[in-house]
Amino acid sequence: MDETVAEFFKRTILKIPMAEMMTILKAWDFLSENQLQTVNFRQRKESLVQDLVLLCEKKRASLNDAAILDIVYTQFHRHQKVWDVFRMSREPGEDIDLFDMEQFKRSFKKILQRALKNVTISFRDAEENAVWIRIAWGSQYRKPNQYRPVYVVYYSQTPYAFTSSSQLRSNIPLLGQTFETHNSTTPLHERSLGLDINMDSRIIHENRIEKERVQRVTQETFGYYPQPRLEFAQYKLETKFKSDLNGGILAEREEPLRCLIKFSSPHLLEALKALAPAGIADAPLSPLLTCIPNKGMNYFKIRDK
Repeated sequence: MDETVAEFFKRTILKIPMAEMMTILKAWDFLSENQLQTVNFRQRKESLVQDLVLLCEKKRASLNDAAILDIVYTQFHRHQKVWDVFRMSREPGEDIDLFDMEQFKRSFKKILQRALKNVTISFRDAEENAVWIRIAWGSQYRKPNQYRPVYVVYYSQTPYAFTSSSQLRSNIPLLGQTFETHNSTTPLHERSLGLDINMDSRIIHENRIEKERVQRVTQETFGYYPQPRLEFAQYKLETKFKSDLNGGILAEREEPLRCLIKFSSPHLLEALKALAPAGIADAPLSPLLTCIPNKGMNYFKIRDK
């Protein structure tokens, strides 16, 4: 087991509460009962983690084994996440096929890996004909980030797939296309929904209201139409150092501080427009960014008034 996998195990086990440690490890079903009995669960958590990682190393645990442990932990704490639901429908007259879960897993993995070079996908079967899918996204030149995955809960023979909210919103359409390709279905719409009817409905309501607010503010700022194509914007900053503290070298400096900030993208304005809906920035964006189309400029100098 290399250092990367060992660190993944360490960080996953560390986030498990001590009161749930044994329950989650047994549900994981990777370490045997005899192996768990050799571990002192009353010692400090850091020492316990080291002992458990050592057991996993002796058993030659893989990256997928660590990912499944993370799925088990997430299943126990699924109510701490915000979930989106995708509802799909079949074409008129299309029959429901007999569902083969193993074939679905192979197909799902093959389609996603064909579309994206660096991605790791793990599955864990659950009750009620559901399968949990853990996806760690990477890119063409970057390995998958195991600490920012997206979780999918798919109920076979139903048109529903639940996905945990993710900062990497740009990959969600790819995920929807993967389900569409496998199921020959068309995503109809996306909306927030809890996985359990006992979940506090106020959280879901608040999330929906916030999404609507962000969408409204974004449309008011950028309009309803595609943005003009722009590849960069440049800001020159010239300002004196300001501080509530007395004294200091910078406070006595007469010359202003100068720096240059440049934003670049194949389609900068569309990228800025997508920041708030993607959850990367607050809405509304800074006027320094949104004034670009209004002023028809992409070079700015910022000085003290």
